[in-house]
Amino acid sequence: MKRAFTLIELLIVMAVIAILIAIAIPSFRGMQNEARKTRAEGDIRVIKVAVESYYKNHTNQYPAEANYQTTLLGASPRILESNLYDPFGATSTTTYVYDLSTGDPTTAHYYVIYSVGPAGSGNAAVDNVGTVTASNDAIWTSNGHL
Repeated sequence: MKRAFTLIELLIVMAVIAILIAIAIPSFRGMQNEARKTRAEGDIRVIKVAVESYYKNHTNQYPAEANYQTTLLGASPRILESNLYDPFGATSTTTYVYDLSTGDPTTAHYYVIYSVGPAGSGNAAVDNVGTVTASNDAIWTSNGHL
């Protein structure tokens, strides 16, 4: 006599698998956001080191805000190997934001580099005395202080 699965048994197995998938998907999405956050933190540290290196090698002057990554890519000695993109940006080519305290690289003493964060709306700014103001969602670093 052949023993086979009944339709009820197959439906129960499929229901259990569906429940397990429903439990795993939110957990997986949380892990993806954590991975993006870790990537953004690492990229921002790399950019900070590149900006500091540029400052040391270019008569104590920070790169200009506009196209700062292009400046770092073309610097001599070579500081940055490729553009780094914000994983939380609106598009896949959204770069991290880099702001100087005065906007003028010849007079700026402070900078802030930040990602818009998981909600996509974070921001940060640094003033002329190095005080950083940042939204809770932003992932940032600076040579200034809170």
